[in-house]
Amino acid sequence: MNDNPSKGGTDKSSRRDFLKSSAVAAVGASVAGNLSIARSAHAAGDETIKVALIGCGARGAGAATQSLNTKDPVKLWAMADVLEDKLKASLSALLKGQDARYDREKHQGFGSKIDVPPERRFLGFEAYKQAIDSGVDMVILTTPGHFRPMQFEYAVKQGKHVFMEKPVAVDAPGIRQLLAANEEAKKKNLKVAVGLNRRHDVKFQETIKRLNDGAIGDIVFMRCYRNFGGLSCVFRQADMTEMECQLRRPYHFLWLGGGEFVDGHIHELDVCNWLKGEHPVTAQGQGGRQVQTGHKYGNIYDHHFVEFTYQDGTKIFSQCRLIPGCWNNISAHAHGTGGAAAVCRGRIEGAEKWRFRDRAANPYQVDHDVLFDAIRQNKPHNEVGYGAASTMTAIMGRMASHSGQMIRWEDAINSTMSLAPKRYALDAPPPVVPDENGRYPVAMPGVTKVL
Repeated sequence: MNDNPSKGGTDKSSRRDFLKSSAVAAVGASVAGNLSIARSAHAAGDETIKVALIGCGARGAGAATQSLNTKDPVKLWAMADVLEDKLKASLSALLKGQDARYDREKHQGFGSKIDVPPERRFLGFEAYKQAIDSGVDMVILTTPGHFRPMQFEYAVKQGKHVFMEKPVAVDAPGIRQLLAANEEAKKKNLKVAVGLNRRHDVKFQETIKRLNDGAIGDIVFMRCYRNFGGLSCVFRQADMTEMECQLRRPYHFLWLGGGEFVDGHIHELDVCNWLKGEHPVTAQGQGGRQVQTGHKYGNIYDHHFVEFTYQDGTKIFSQCRLIPGCWNNISAHAHGTGGAAAVCRGRIEGAEKWRFRDRAANPYQVDHDVLFDAIRQNKPHNEVGYGAASTMTAIMGRMASHSGQMIRWEDAINSTMSLAPKRYALDAPPPVVPDENGRYPVAMPGVTKVL
């Protein structure tokens, strides 16, 4: 892997340009001679799409399940992870039909759809390259968010279609690296999906359409929540290096997962950006580490409150909390001049009351159905624009709560502060290491620099 994501600058584009999903492919991409890579590969008559799974945790097994559940021939062809036990457990779950954490579709095992012999099971920090080069058409990127930009960049270089989980990066250099790679993806007419699956949930689609049509008048402010009891921890064993220990607890280290504000709360912030049609221009807030303070919790905060402001003055009031025994809520709400809406529940209280009552298909599955259909039918499909915008929104919010400062979008997106380690190896030191008491350094508002 590269030692550091690119630290180069970026052109300052408009907010709406940044948010565009790039659904329209590059000029001329629809011309008959510019067929997608996968369709060209299938010209000889084999319509099977071969998939590589990179990152074999619970979400990886879930995403592989959804890919294998799409219609028409598909085969899991290669797998890659740094940790061997993770790869073995994921492969076993898929073969036996055991439910993974995010496997929302029941199945009886995918034996006939899995062809991953030992020689196509790759281990180590460079394993993603071997999996991508193994003869696949499409790759699933479900490693911790830190690795997303470099892995996406390599997949694009090799001409592969991509499904990648959110967040798409954990710092601004990673966002810029990913956006640069996406320009090449568009030139190559590659199909790219991002796991912000609420975009594929008909309940959210219908609710936001009605709000955009004026069901509650002009949006005045929004509020969103990611409040729940906390994240499970893996305790360090005596034979683990510090790097391996952190890799097994990615949600507790900012350099790996970005913290819950970035890794999880991105869903609610993405709903607000979707509704508004752009990203915020400033963020200010506060946060800290009050209850989950032990060394096993890494260096993330257990609570945040951030106020985001859009160009026209519209605000998001955002909460993210990981403390047991408190009020739990995961939702997004909109308030307008003529009413209010609970977007996640599909409820609108405006001039007319409305509630979504249909049965919605599993958005995790729809995400993959749409991607595979785009690959097979050569339809424009690129979700990096809004994936990057919402990831950067969350990163900007984390910057605000960690520093206690007002953060401007232009400063945040152009930040050169990278969270990457100097070297990738299980015996290499991670970017943060514990002190003599086993405690990790934690951001201090008013002191910590984030830009």
